[in-house]
Amino acid sequence: MPQGDKSAYTDKQKRKAEHIEKSYEERGTSEKRAEAIAWATVNKESGGGNKSGSGRGKADTKASAKRGGAKGGEASASRSAAERSASARKAAATRKRNASGG
Repeated sequence: MPQGDKSAYTDKQKRKAEHIEKSYEERGTSEKRAEAIAWATVNKESGGGNKSGSGRGKADTKASAKRGGAKGGEASASRSAAERSASARKAAATRKRNASGG
């Protein structure tokens, strides 16, 4: 398999890489760099291409998603209780307004 060949990847892995790439491009990363990061992330989470035969794929580790979740929690914890409470009230009001069709 030549370098860069994606035929050994499952459709799910390809979709995941595409989604990650799009996200990085929206944040201003170049197209080439975004693609490299996307495939590196897919490889890190799934151990590479899984399309080799029945029962031979490995479960995803979800390492990158876990890291992102931890970063988000860290940011929330650094805010005061009053700030978190105000944010929660604002979110609840927005959900209520959107639910009523306004």
